Amino acid sequence: MVSLRLAFALKEWVYTIEEIIKEKTSADHLLYVSLKYTKTCDVILNLLARWKSLIEISFDALLEQKVEAGKVPHAPESPKQRIEFMKKYFKKSEEIQAVIPLYIFFKRVPDLNKTREGEFRKNVNLKVIDPTKTTEINMEKLGEYAEIVEEFISKVKKILTS
Repeated sequence: MVSLRLAFALKEWVYTIEEIIKEKTSADHLLYVSLKYTKTCDVILNLLARWKSLIEISFDALLEQKVEAGKVPHAPESPKQRIEFMKKYFKKSEEIQAVIPLYIFFKRVPDLNKTREGEFRKNVNLKVIDPTKTTEINMEKLGEYAEIVEEFISKVKKILTS
């Protein structure tokens, strides 16, 4: 009976990893193909939304695994609580800690004011205007974000398969 539960849990983690990889593939396509040919801020916004979704799926999978292992008392009930749990229970993982502020930023982008610059040109740039600062999202910045997300995904796969 225990091996049956273990097999079911393993199958569930494989499904989750496949779902994460599917989101990553979609995000990579947006970054390396769609953005290359269209050069619009809408593609940048869609890419940020994909990364946010990918991170949420990963957070949920990691927390669910911790709950099942008895290392976390209960699953978080709100998105804010999810972030606090990730900060608390994964504080030793640099990759996870690096992606948390990025996730918070991606979550806030749709509600913030945005300015589009250089659309349909080589230097497409989306300015996200926060009350305290302005963030310019261009190809270079997207490359930095992609690297952080890539390291995070590698860590998540490692944790979920161990």
